Amino acid sequence: MRLDVVLRNIGGVMLFIASFMLLSAGISYRSGMDSAFSPLLLSALLTALLGAYPLIFVEKQSQITNKEGFCIVVGSWMIACVVGMFPYLIWGGEFSLVNAWFESVSGFTTTGATILSDVEQLPRGLQFWRMASTWIGGMGVVMFALLILPSMGRNKMTLTNVELSSLAKDNYRYRTQIIVRILLVVYVGLTAVATLSLRAAGMTWFDALCHAMSASATSGFSTRTASIAYYNSPVIDSILIGVMTLAGVHFGLIYATVTGKRNNVFRSEVARTYFVMLVAGGVAIAVSLFAAGLYPAFSTSFRYALFQFVSVVSTTGFATADTNLWTPFAAMVLLFGSMVCACAGSTAGGMKVDRLVLAAKMMRLRVKQQQHPNAVLRIRLNGAVQESEVLHAVMIFVVAYMGILLAGTLLGTMAGLDLTTSFSGAVACLGNVGPGFGAVGSMNNYGAMPGFMKVVDSLLMLLGRLELFGLIQLFFIKWWK
Repeated sequence: MRLDVVLRNIGGVMLFIASFMLLSAGISYRSGMDSAFSPLLLSALLTALLGAYPLIFVEKQSQITNKEGFCIVVGSWMIACVVGMFPYLIWGGEFSLVNAWFESVSGFTTTGATILSDVEQLPRGLQFWRMASTWIGGMGVVMFALLILPSMGRNKMTLTNVELSSLAKDNYRYRTQIIVRILLVVYVGLTAVATLSLRAAGMTWFDALCHAMSASATSGFSTRTASIAYYNSPVIDSILIGVMTLAGVHFGLIYATVTGKRNNVFRSEVARTYFVMLVAGGVAIAVSLFAAGLYPAFSTSFRYALFQFVSVVSTTGFATADTNLWTPFAAMVLLFGSMVCACAGSTAGGMKVDRLVLAAKMMRLRVKQQQHPNAVLRIRLNGAVQESEVLHAVMIFVVAYMGILLAGTLLGTMAGLDLTTSFSGAVACLGNVGPGFGAVGSMNNYGAMPGFMKVVDSLLMLLGRLELFGLIQLFFIKWWK
């Protein structure tokens, strides 16, 4: 493997990130040159210098290997999180080294968990950088870089194959360059529509843009400590429910639906399951809340229940209520949604509805095989027969996911956290959801967590964002052929 080639391509990603730091510094300048201007400008210059160095001194290569492509993708994610710390560390405040790392990882992985106890105290430039980091991470730092590195040519295929999971690729029937353009059009388009809608609903332009970027990336970072509960607006809630729902759908399906293609949302078995799950979960939680007398009317219960369930399933993590006060049944439904999450090919994390559907089909197939031992049975998804290799990969992923979840919970209890906080925190971080229950509930933050657990939770976020094996394989790369 050629390390210089890997560093050269990571350098391009760093330059891309530096441009958003510079944009954030511009926001800071427009806001009266607040206290974040110098930290952001210095961070942008430092990141740009680190990124430019390998671009200047390393010769461009026409081709990269799969091994190099993998290292470029995973290395880009890791380096992005490191340089993303710079503005926080230089600015200071609550951002110790561990806290700055946690906030940076949470942003780029679109988890949306925060250590901040008072978000409003942040200067506007630094608030925008939080949103910029999570917006970049929503699509993937490498996928964004592909848009500004047209000279890579055929190398795009190698990097795209690493960045997109096998499940996500199933709904794409285009060449790699077209896939990248589709991602850009849908992502930017959704952000633009969300911004205009939230502005019309009463948010300021800055708040509307920030929340639109966060919702499109399914992150949950907010400019308000109380999150969306600050606005207490049914209209804003409804707009964000729509944006979060769409952000959890495979972007290829959204593009196909808008352009009138045949393989659209309405024909997708996974998308239908996703929509049904959202409505069923919202109704179930609403019935539980209304029966417990937590809200005076069923319509109010449904408003809060649907918003919160869509928020966790899409792995956005916005909050309009303190879910620690909800019923145990509601908490269990929310935890279920936090583990399954939305569709492959979206900006969401978690196990994905796709794997849930295939796992259910495999269990049904097993029952039928015992009833009819000599029958030749096949599993189909959206009418296509699924190969045994795909099904095997699904089961391995589910088993590994639950094993890592258990390990995260055990480490939390070892660090002195209660079981509710340990388990829900591990679920929220591994699924890139953000809020859990207990000390990390929807109206709390991760600031009081021990430093050891902040590091552990950061690792869980990276594992979840890189689909587990993307990060795990990094430790075994010397055995690659």
